[in-house]
Amino acid sequence: MAHITVSGRELFHQRRGHGEPLLLVQGMSGTHLTWGEPFLEALAGHGFDVISYDHRGVGRSARVDDPFSIADLAADAAGLLDALGLEAAHVLGVSMGGMVAQELALGHPDRVRTLALGCTYCGGPGSVLVGDAVLARLSASMLSGDRERSIRAMFDVNVSAAFAARPGAYEAFRAMAKSLPAPVPVVMLQMQAIFGHDTSARLPGLRVPTLVVHGDEDIMLPVANGRLIAGLIPGARYEELPGVGHLFWWEQPQRSAELVAEGAAAGAPGRTGAGG
Repeated sequence: MAHITVSGRELFHQRRGHGEPLLLVQGMSGTHLTWGEPFLEALAGHGFDVISYDHRGVGRSARVDDPFSIADLAADAAGLLDALGLEAAHVLGVSMGGMVAQELALGHPDRVRTLALGCTYCGGPGSVLVGDAVLARLSASMLSGDRERSIRAMFDVNVSAAFAARPGAYEAFRAMAKSLPAPVPVVMLQMQAIFGHDTSARLPGLRVPTLVVHGDEDIMLPVANGRLIAGLIPGARYEELPGVGHLFWWEQPQRSAELVAEGAAAGAPGRTGAGG
């Protein structure tokens, strides 16, 4: 675990496992902890050097107060690869992180070996952002100042009803969320960046081997977004997870890691895949 300076700003990152580098790009309010130990361990078991980091302003990275765009966050990701001495990496981006990963792959295709986009959004015709009712609930809970209310709301809208009913599921999510809360002002800046995101017209020109994953019970970014993105990117593989909500890697860590490994193997000749 370490801090590293990217464009004059300290970003926190951590690494585990050995093999080809896999950069994980987290979503709105997420930190390196939001990946969860089961998913991180599964990825490492598939033969990856797993790199997770905290976006500017959240987790253990340096605080920010000024607005930023999704493209700015993509520049942070490219800068992190530079600082780590990596010419290229496999990249997995989820939710807002999937938007960042799109910009990274479009702006720096030579830095992305393969691309995995999970539960994300590209903007433009056919895209669907979170519904007004869900957004109002999340905003009210964050602005209430009641941390317990906010965590409960985040859990309920990010996982499927079946997963939410599992014994201990909420408790594990709550422990993760309480250990490293994201500052509300920075989350609001992230939300502003999301509203300005639109890669839809550029995705047909993307030539990076791509996997798209989406749960069909996602109410944060409905499944229509995954289907749209997969249709826009030439040759993209699309995997729809039945009965799964927004945090697909939290609900199905082993299957999610398998999909990422398969995507990396398919797009990178010579990679051995599981256990690789």
